[in-house]
Amino acid sequence: MAEIKSTLEKVMERAASMGRASQEEIQTEERMKAGMRMAADYLQGKEVDFSGILEATGVSALVKKGLVQVLLRNITLPRDDEKQRAEKAMQGLLELAKGSGDLESVFREMKGILEHYQQHKKEIHQQVEDAFRQQMEQALAQQTGQKGLGMKMDPRTHPKFQEEWSKVKSDLDGQYNQVLQQHKELVAQSFSVTL
Repeated sequence: MAEIKSTLEKVMERAASMGRASQEEIQTEERMKAGMRMAADYLQGKEVDFSGILEATGVSALVKKGLVQVLLRNITLPRDDEKQRAEKAMQGLLELAKGSGDLESVFREMKGILEHYQQHKKEIHQQVEDAFRQQMEQALAQQTGQKGLGMKMDPRTHPKFQEEWSKVKSDLDGQYNQVLQQHKELVAQSFSVTL
């Protein structure tokens, strides 16, 4: 029994020591969080002087890492017609990189991906809607034996349409997110940051 108890004590001691962070780890975390807060401020429209901040401190690599991580996380596929946040994040990263030509071309490609995604999503939504409307009209014609009946049908209100659109949109998002992620990894590499 003493052997089991000592093993349990060892496990408890190890768990307790894992819970305690060293002073250096705490400072590292705080510096990264400072960078994250700066990025959040920037995205909310507040004035942030990236170059001044990074030049003023000797620990700029950690602050920079926090900035880059938050800005990259905010480059996402837009919902509806909203893409300003992603563009603002890209602009912040460009400022952080001091206008690197390589990053400018990557961001141009990313903007193209976001624009193409929006257009592609609209087209596919319309195709799914048209196909579903046609199915609904055919089903109604079979039930009533009459064609058309002059009724306007809105397939978007049907639960099956929402289910089908959700599947199609999920596939589309997956494809575009994969390409976007590849570009984000290129940007992260240029800053020597891991995602």
